[in-house]
Amino acid sequence: MSLSFEGRVVLVTGAGGGLGKAYALAFAERGASVVVNDLGGDIKGGGKSSAAADKVVEEIKAKGGKAVANYDSVEDGEKLIQTALDAFGRIVSFFPIPDLIHRVHLRGSFLVTRAAWNHMKNQKYGRIIMTTSAAGIYGNFGQANYSAAKLGLLGLANTLAIEGGKYNIHCNTIAPVAGSRLTETVMPPDLLENLKSEYVAPLVLWLTHEDCRDNGSLFEVGAGWVGKLRWERTKGAIMRHKNSHMSPEDVRDKWDKICDFYDADKISTIGESLQSLVSVLSQVESGEEIGANPTSSVASASGINPVTAVGQKLPPSQFSYSHTQCILYALGVGMSTTDQDSLRFLYENHEEFGCLPTFGVIISQNAMMDGGLSSVPGLNIDLTRVLHGEQYLELYKPLPTSGTLTSHTTIADVLDKGSGAVILLDVHAYNGDELICYNQYSIFVVGAGGFGGKRSSDKARPPVPPPQRAPDAVVIESTTRDQAALYRLSGDWNPLHIDPSFAAMGGFKEPILHGLCSFGFAARHVLKRYADNDPSRFKAIKVRFIKPVLPGQSLQTEMWKEGDRVHLQCKVKETGAVVLSGAYVDLHPASGAAVESGCIIIHTWIASLLQTGGLQSELVFAEIGRRIKDMGAELVRKVNAVFGWEITKDGQSAAQWTIDLRTGSGSVHKGPYSGKVDVTFTVSDEDFIQVVQGKLNPQQAFFSGKLKIRGNIMLSQKLEVILKDPAKL
Repeated sequence: MSLSFEGRVVLVTGAGGGLGKAYALAFAERGASVVVNDLGGDIKGGGKSSAAADKVVEEIKAKGGKAVANYDSVEDGEKLIQTALDAFGRIVSFFPIPDLIHRVHLRGSFLVTRAAWNHMKNQKYGRIIMTTSAAGIYGNFGQANYSAAKLGLLGLANTLAIEGGKYNIHCNTIAPVAGSRLTETVMPPDLLENLKSEYVAPLVLWLTHEDCRDNGSLFEVGAGWVGKLRWERTKGAIMRHKNSHMSPEDVRDKWDKICDFYDADKISTIGESLQSLVSVLSQVESGEEIGANPTSSVASASGINPVTAVGQKLPPSQFSYSHTQCILYALGVGMSTTDQDSLRFLYENHEEFGCLPTFGVIISQNAMMDGGLSSVPGLNIDLTRVLHGEQYLELYKPLPTSGTLTSHTTIADVLDKGSGAVILLDVHAYNGDELICYNQYSIFVVGAGGFGGKRSSDKARPPVPPPQRAPDAVVIESTTRDQAALYRLSGDWNPLHIDPSFAAMGGFKEPILHGLCSFGFAARHVLKRYADNDPSRFKAIKVRFIKPVLPGQSLQTEMWKEGDRVHLQCKVKETGAVVLSGAYVDLHPASGAAVESGCIIIHTWIASLLQTGGLQSELVFAEIGRRIKDMGAELVRKVNAVFGWEITKDGQSAAQWTIDLRTGSGSVHKGPYSGKVDVTFTVSDEDFIQVVQGKLNPQQAFFSGKLKIRGNIMLSQKLEVILKDPAKL
């Protein structure tokens, strides 16, 4: 669906030519009402004329668009904004485009911003684009004055992004490379042709559209290419001891470490920048030996010490429940007697009465609700700053409809995300000695980062993006205004979900729905659509919580089925905002009979191939497909590549196969890949079987010409885990 700006008002400064003109025409073409501002100065910045702005307005109107001209200097920002208000009644977005006069670059942008700011705040919407340049970002010979002004624009934009975020005002910065009247005399025509302003305008339109969520970002753009920039900082080195002198020689001796960008930090906020200095002061004041464990040294400042915390166990917690709690939970996640299929979870005397699988999170949540986290050594955290980031639940058998289960919780890992800390909790719930379910809670603690810990963990159950195709199924279901009030009766008593004043303190207009309530809705949709509401088919679920849902909004669950895994994404239908991402549900096969039937089919197929002279390699790819299905997303994460196979027989092409270990949970299919493969192998059917059985060394096959490889040959080594002796069926 194309981007529309119907109903939006856009002010483009410097729109008489170059980039500004391209922006104005592009916005008008997509329905925006455009204020075309241009002072009409000459190439040296002098003079004034209405001709440039008028010409662009005429061009827009000739195409059926809406536009008015403005000839004021950007230093008269109020006049520019007033033109927009007089003509169209509002102002949504504006784009300060550079003029050669130095004072206009920074001061002019500031004045136009100031004039528009309150209007944007009042309407709770605005999009601002600042235009810097490579000279401002990197510097350039002979352009000190210009470079200083252009980098100043970036600083202005970054602050506006922070201050405007809560009002839905986004501010981003671009550094375009485009041909203009300023460069046409120094650039050859063929280069100018490839640096058209039209190749910059699409980025500007996307950044200013309401669907784009980027805020405070910097992009370079030109010639049809766009790249995003970010700050990066080395780990650095501490050279000062308590009550000791720091010398230039100390800096010299640590210079290599100071400048070593290996495992550099990606700094995105001033808080992250200052956090390291706080940790340095802590280490210096403690008198610790310089070079001690950085995680330990920073822990006193951040309150977190992974070395101490990881592996700690919380006291066991018990959860006793009856069928009443099972039914109450089912109602809390949207089940209703209006749907006859729901009775098996709502009526205790139903012949198939069972417990919803996602009730497993309720069983284990006491580990967090009781405040046990704050008592863990090495986790000195503020529980009011804890957010639920991700959730994984796996069932080892269907949940009983009543009983007493005991949960054992371990701190699996602690990660440093800079702006905060992530705590992974592994919770195993037992019915006596029998393991019933496993939860992994991913908890984000705002402001607790910067302790020098690792950023990722192999212990985390990672989210998995959905396939790049239209969903196989979509379910839309409305929540009620009382959904949060009902769900909290299952044990999450956080007043954020019911008390308006408490929600306001958290920055919300009204109480929000529990993330685990949306989680329950989405899981129900998958269970009904792909498992006939049979809880015994449910194996596991993983979600990442993105945005809150307001009670009364509708949840739209989009599903993609691939084998026994159903990928899902959940949105708020009214806004289109994604609330659950990277999510999936793993299901058990419908019955053991299906598996046995599959084995019979495989053996029949083998016999048929041997009799008809079919390709032996087909058996190998069938086995590879089963191995990929078993390994799933873990294999995709490790390999991250697509392999193409061209199987020949008697010197002629006989079959093509694709092993996709880049998307979803991985897959194998017969035929070519629709996109670009990373490695292509060409080999005869006979030699392929010899290789996978270990009778022909792959390197010998390659150097003898029996195995031909195109693309990234090093990636072929990653196939060993699924090619190793797959012919044994």
